[in-house]
Amino acid sequence: MASCYFLTSTLGIFLSLWISIINAEFYVIDDQIGLGRRFDGIGGLSGGGATSRLLVNYDEPYRGQILDYLFKPDFGASLQILKVEIGGDAQTTDGTEPSHMHYEGDENYFRGYEWWLMKEAKKRNPDITLIGLPWAFPRWVGKEQSSPYHNPDVTAGYVVSWVIGAKQYHNLNIDYVGIWNERKFDAEYIKILRRTLDKAGLTDVGIIAADGNWDISVAMALDPQLYGAIDIIGVHYPGTTTIPQALWTRKTLWSSEDYSTFNHNDVGGGCWARILNQNYVNGRMTSTISWNLVASYYEDLSFGRDGLMTAEEPWSGNYVVESPIWITAHTTQFAKPGWRYLETVGNLTHGGSYVSLTDGKGNLTVVIETMTHDHSICVRPPLPPYKVFPQNATFHLKGSFATVSELQLWYSKFDFANSKSTLFKKLQTVKVFDGFFTLSLGVDEVYTLTTITTGQKGHYTDPPNSSPFPKKYLDDFDVRNPSFDEAPNFADQTGVFEYFQNLTDPGAHVFTLRQIVTQRPIAWANDADQTISIVGDHSWRDLTVTCDVLIETVNTGGVFIAARVDKGGESVRKAMGVFFWVFANGTYRVTNDIDGKMVRAEGLSGTRAGKWYTLTLTVKGQYAYGMLDGYPLWKNAVILNPKNGWAAIGTYSFEYAQFDNFQVLAD
Repeated sequence: MASCYFLTSTLGIFLSLWISIINAEFYVIDDQIGLGRRFDGIGGLSGGGATSRLLVNYDEPYRGQILDYLFKPDFGASLQILKVEIGGDAQTTDGTEPSHMHYEGDENYFRGYEWWLMKEAKKRNPDITLIGLPWAFPRWVGKEQSSPYHNPDVTAGYVVSWVIGAKQYHNLNIDYVGIWNERKFDAEYIKILRRTLDKAGLTDVGIIAADGNWDISVAMALDPQLYGAIDIIGVHYPGTTTIPQALWTRKTLWSSEDYSTFNHNDVGGGCWARILNQNYVNGRMTSTISWNLVASYYEDLSFGRDGLMTAEEPWSGNYVVESPIWITAHTTQFAKPGWRYLETVGNLTHGGSYVSLTDGKGNLTVVIETMTHDHSICVRPPLPPYKVFPQNATFHLKGSFATVSELQLWYSKFDFANSKSTLFKKLQTVKVFDGFFTLSLGVDEVYTLTTITTGQKGHYTDPPNSSPFPKKYLDDFDVRNPSFDEAPNFADQTGVFEYFQNLTDPGAHVFTLRQIVTQRPIAWANDADQTISIVGDHSWRDLTVTCDVLIETVNTGGVFIAARVDKGGESVRKAMGVFFWVFANGTYRVTNDIDGKMVRAEGLSGTRAGKWYTLTLTVKGQYAYGMLDGYPLWKNAVILNPKNGWAAIGTYSFEYAQFDNFQVLAD
């Protein structure tokens, strides 16, 4: 009887299987008909700009936990590529990142936080690919011109010095460098950069070009030297498609910046799931890099919460592991760089896509996505309409996979109706019968089927609850040996503000914060004509800002403190607020704009360069008041707008100036 029952049961299983196959669309997974392109990994981009600014300010263990979710293999996103900005002292989206060479002859390979971030990533994943790309350049690189191509040998030397510094001071091997983010490329410069790298013994450092559109591939077809200089064609926001000329080059193709979508409503996760598959299916791009890595900047700056996860509250320790982390894991935990895509990849009959990858040693990973149009719209480019329907899909494993008997199954389901999404959940193993298995696919789902058994959904206890920026905040900048050059929570929007040891002052102002950029950089975004660093809570309305200031430029210099600053990032030139200025010519001014044209009060202050002063600015309702060294200087300036914004410090132009004993008291 037992044998009869087993036979009947087995026949029932096979009967159910064949019924499901008959009612399903059919797809073959086969490595015998040839392999596709090499899989190069999934990555994140820190920079473009200052997108990881607040991350370094987190206390442990939270900072380490965030880094684990990003980089630790088989834990979270398990990122395989880290791309960073080569700082150029200019505004590049959400702030400025400092250059390793502010001026000719200056070299400091400890400025900023990208060195630290690359080391932390490498500590967790020694095999991670590292990339550097400039967005902006110090003015001297262009020999006072507004283009880095004016003196290409100087620019190439500048970039190569960054690569050498990474190795010499941080033991970091940079794998690739880029040209000039999203700006017109110069073929002669690219060839000079290749020669300069080779001359420095950096023949293993590849060049990615041109981090914009596909035009570089057309130019490569006409210029054999240019073709030979470029290792990877990198394009931004390609909409999952490639032009024929790029394919004809037979070069490696990457979506070297993509995503850039709000992460908190799961549409960002849907966008990411769709393009991770379809960038290869439709465009044969073998790597996709997210802008940005982690949303670790003030949310009211440009593109708030556009990272793979969110870490914007170092003062509370709160962070949020968003859905793109787990969508990334669907690929990165089960396919490593060096694996190969199979030729058997494609679009599903009723919407969605699938890719299949192998390590060439018998392991197989299949990733399926069924994201609907409205739930996977990326910020760019526009997404043409399409439909996705529930469907049955039968897969036939052939070639070296014909003997596979079971596959691990990881599953995500976006629930936009009830906000109860399932993310990266391990389900029951899928049995493979005679090379066949069938799945019933819903919409807005992601599946990974794999022979790899090491995947896991890493987890830490919940971080502290979210809380606003402290209403009482002070910083005396008395840091003798700082780990980072930037003061915590200050976010430079034009210029660069660094810790400074003032050896000429034996008194109360030995350790200060100093603005050190004295020439307008070769810009990427629209820097202000003034320098400015913001801090605090964008919702602040009534507050008092106090700071000691030192003008260093005789006659023409000036500094300000500010409240209710409403804009930063790429809109910093249009920033409104309450700006209290004092100048080296003995005057003061109160303006409603950073450009200093909307004057609300002005007069004599007696201020001059080389002497410390204490400025106090109070804004309450529609009135503002100002004090100099504790004495009223002006009062009852009418401020109707803006109603709220950050506190800030800054200078009248690109000039040296120092700040000390900063304090905010907000109501």
